[in-house]
Amino acid sequence: MMNPSALRLDAPRALAFEPLAPASPGAGEVLIRTLHSGISAGTELSQYRGTNPFMHKAFDEARRLFVPAEEASWPYPVRNLGYEEVGEIVGTGPDVAGVRVGDRVYGTWGHRTHHVADAGWARDRLMPAGSDPLIGIFSHIGAVALNGVHDARLRIGDVVALWGLGVPGQIVAQAARASGARVIAIDPDPARRDIARRLGVDETLDPAGGAAERIKAMTGGRGADVCIEVSGAASALADAIRAVAYASRVVAMGFFQGEVPGLRLGEEFHHNRVELICSQISGVAPEASHRWSKPRLWRTAVELQHSGTLNLLPLITHRAAFEDAPDLFARLDRGEPGLLQAVLDFGEAA
Repeated sequence: MMNPSALRLDAPRALAFEPLAPASPGAGEVLIRTLHSGISAGTELSQYRGTNPFMHKAFDEARRLFVPAEEASWPYPVRNLGYEEVGEIVGTGPDVAGVRVGDRVYGTWGHRTHHVADAGWARDRLMPAGSDPLIGIFSHIGAVALNGVHDARLRIGDVVALWGLGVPGQIVAQAARASGARVIAIDPDPARRDIARRLGVDETLDPAGGAAERIKAMTGGRGADVCIEVSGAASALADAIRAVAYASRVVAMGFFQGEVPGLRLGEEFHHNRVELICSQISGVAPEASHRWSKPRLWRTAVELQHSGTLNLLPLITHRAAFEDAPDLFARLDRGEPGLLQAVLDFGEAA
């Protein structure tokens, strides 16, 4: 078994391995050995590059405002990298019920070899019996995507236009189609468009040349019933606002960095009464909060894969040993062609 360690960010693009003390589970706790950990090309790269607002300002939780401060909410060294993990229980403390050694669990505990967790927490995150453990790395990003589809308030038969075919966009596309929508996906990368078509998207478009005009033409001039922006690109959000039908909804899921130039809010947004909604995984839509929660979204993302409704394993294009994490982050940062979901592997149990 590899020595206990965790990935740490000491400065922009400066990763290091931090040794961890050997952990033993206490009463009511379990020890989890990480099997796989996914790397997010959105939130995590914003940390890696140092562009995340939490790294420059303090977030006032009470007022929910980012404010200037002497120390940012996430000062260096950053130790909260990673939120797409799956692992195996390798030890239990006293007074543990409902889980046992050998059980596999999904969750968020960061890019680290081991994690001690409350047994009840682990019990709520057990992988389905007989499932491929790799589907567990999509529990959180899958929940992000499902939350966006819920925020879109889809109706069966809707035409959904979606911008951005990275990992979350690919999941949104599959989930929207499974909800009964016709999905038009827009991305400049032909390889990503090809993957989306192979995984069931109805039509794909290159944004060059005016996607909004083509979507209007494809819908008899009406526009898409719902537009979902998942790229974090200002041009994509501007195009989504132009492409949506009158008095209809645009869901903004992308994580925009810094200011957002290029939005002409006095044009289609104003004259077409466009409804612009932010979808972000820190919460669910208030009208659904008595039924839906983040734990339910996480579990649903796993169960939909296990049942075959979502087919996400083909999105994994690159895998590397945990020791090679700095190289894999650098390849993501460079935008290596063909790279979608990157996964760190932690080796076999001793």
